[in-house]
Amino acid sequence: MKRVVIIGIGFGGIRAARELAGQGLEVVLVDRNNYHLFQPLLYQVATAGLEQESIAYPIRAMSRHWTGTRFHLAEVRAVDFAACKVLTSHGEIGYDYLVVAAGSVTNFFGLDSVERHAYDLKKLADAERLRNQILTAFERAVVEPDPAKRRALMTFVIVGGGPTGVEFSGALIELVRYVLAKDYPELSVQAARVVLIEAFDRLMAAMPEQLQSYTLNKLRSMGVEVLLNARVTDAGPERVVLHDGAVIPAHTLFWSAGVKAAPLAGSLGVGLKPGGRVPVGADLSLSGHPEVFIVGDMAWLEQDGVPLPMVAPVAMQMGTYAGKAIKLREQNLPVPPFRYHDKGSMATIGKSAAVAMTHGMKLKGYPAWIAWLLLHLYYLIGFRNRVVVMLNWIWYYWFHERQVRLITDQDGTR
Repeated sequence: MKRVVIIGIGFGGIRAARELAGQGLEVVLVDRNNYHLFQPLLYQVATAGLEQESIAYPIRAMSRHWTGTRFHLAEVRAVDFAACKVLTSHGEIGYDYLVVAAGSVTNFFGLDSVERHAYDLKKLADAERLRNQILTAFERAVVEPDPAKRRALMTFVIVGGGPTGVEFSGALIELVRYVLAKDYPELSVQAARVVLIEAFDRLMAAMPEQLQSYTLNKLRSMGVEVLLNARVTDAGPERVVLHDGAVIPAHTLFWSAGVKAAPLAGSLGVGLKPGGRVPVGADLSLSGHPEVFIVGDMAWLEQDGVPLPMVAPVAMQMGTYAGKAIKLREQNLPVPPFRYHDKGSMATIGKSAAVAMTHGMKLKGYPAWIAWLLLHLYYLIGFRNRVVVMLNWIWYYWFHERQVRLITDQDGTR
């Protein structure tokens, strides 16, 4: 029986596994975590809207229903293409086919001080740390006698005007204005600042101009300070420095300005493209190694002269394609080239407000918000998780309360 090893059980890996399960192949899933993480909702954990467990699902609980599939908890160190082996922290795993779907990490673009002092959202633990930081900042502000320092503690700087930055900004300002304002009556919480910084002249660059304008105006009406054509060049524990020398006193900096391929890409011994991504052929295979497929954020594939974006829909379609390609190879059938079908994009801004572009339609406001809710519930893994998340959203919609206002580790805050 031939063995397929899948590295990384994110959006790409999980779809490759589903495609290959029960097909007469031995499928080995390898990941350093024992759960699949629904990253698009990490920001809601960070802003006290959801419990961590509600956006994660155990890999073994999924794979026990997939015939011929087993899970291996390990960190992948490298791949020996000559020997067809994956080198992990717990030994070697041989393969006949390999699907590399290790994802991406945050790209700080060489800004060492920013990397040291900024928070990001790529792991489940990141969301908990950021939530701890936000809530602890208010606790410290309560006992801070200096008004300037108190104001800095209640200032939150978000870098990156894409979906993650927009969604986090909207959720954070709602947390501050509707929830923490009641929790901290001794503070002038209305004086708290949420500052969104974007290097270009618009938010949500992939969206049509109409939806960009709606996003900008909506955030500003909610109380978010949006700075366009601005770049962060330096950061410290109590300040953020912009390209023009302006300094924003702030104790919390969240970075969502870009991603790059996971470090595993650099160990594959191939020439990398911008963002550390691995160039692949039309069938997503690695040059010189037709049995190796690179999918998701790690893969560099140009379509219509433009590289495919590092987003979940691309990873999902690539994962499904890789699984089908392996089945076709086993049947000695030709493998058609991969083609990404863009079904649109969307982002939520706040309660009853979102933007969406799909199948030629442009949605904003309440209709886009409902579409966003339904789509995210659909793609969330696990019936219980869907129910828990939906109940949390209903509770917040009616009562403007977020129940997960827990500080679980004060030592990890800054």
